[in-house]
Amino acid sequence: MIAIIDYGAGNLFSVKNALDYLGFESVQASDPPDMEQADKLILPGVGAFPDAMRSLRESGFAEAIVEEAARKPLLGICLGAQLLFEKGFEFGETKGLGLIPGYVDAIVAPGLKIPHMGWNDVRVVNPSPPARGVNDGDMVYFVHSYKIVTEEVNISLAAEYGQLIPALVRNGAGGQVYGAQFHPEKSGSAGLEILRNFAEL
Repeated sequence: MIAIIDYGAGNLFSVKNALDYLGFESVQASDPPDMEQADKLILPGVGAFPDAMRSLRESGFAEAIVEEAARKPLLGICLGAQLLFEKGFEFGETKGLGLIPGYVDAIVAPGLKIPHMGWNDVRVVNPSPPARGVNDGDMVYFVHSYKIVTEEVNISLAAEYGQLIPALVRNGAGGQVYGAQFHPEKSGSAGLEILRNFAEL
């Protein structure tokens, strides 16, 4: 069973609908204890990094997610992926969950529109279990103004948008914490393949 973490800053319903379509059982985790019986966790997110981290801390989810992620696979989506890192620089510096080394900073892409919004092709940087079956040139859907900055070993898929944009990240070669900067639940067959692969870990 997959617990989708509800801390007031994520679009749970589109993620749940995608998992339902794929035939995987999921529940909404509105309190930290709701995660305990799940086999896997999904951390969605929309909005600003500091607001989301404040919600995670005040609800008790921040500490609980770190503890649970040591025992079971975790997938962050969009802002949820960014929160997995050590810190973010949206409206100043804010400490993140620290589950993956690196930080989150503004996209600077002269001549290109910000936010980075719409379909973008990806390429495989390092194979990882969730990216199984995803190939160079597959298209996924992005909506973001901030990007992840991390070592190449932590990058599974990447896009180009005036610069390298980490698209699917992980905590090292053998880790089980993953983050999708794009929205897999809105990314057609490639996104559904990633969700299926994660659900089957």
